[in-house]
Amino acid sequence: MNYYNEIRNELINNEITKKVKDYSKNKSDLTTYYNVGKLLSEAGKHYGEGIIKDYSNKLTKDLGKGYTTSGLKECANFIG
Repeated sequence: MNYYNEIRNELINNEITKKVKDYSKNKSDLTTYYNVGKLLSEAGKHYGEGIIKDYSNKLTKDLGKGYTTSGLKECANFIG
C-alpha cells in the first residue's frame, strides 16, 4: 500500500466535495434570489413599490436580520 497516495487521494476527494457543495450552495442562492426578485417585481406591480419595505419589515420580524429594503430591491433588480 502506498500511504502517501492514499492520503493524497483522501485530501483531493475532500477538496472536490467542498467545491461541489460550494457550487450547489451558489446555484441554490442564485435560484432563490431570482425567484424572490420575480415575486417582488410582480407584487410591486400589484401593490406599488412600497411593498418591498413592508415585506422587508415582515421578513426581518419572521426570519431575522438580512432582509433589508435595499437587499430586496437588489433581488428585484436581479431579474432585469
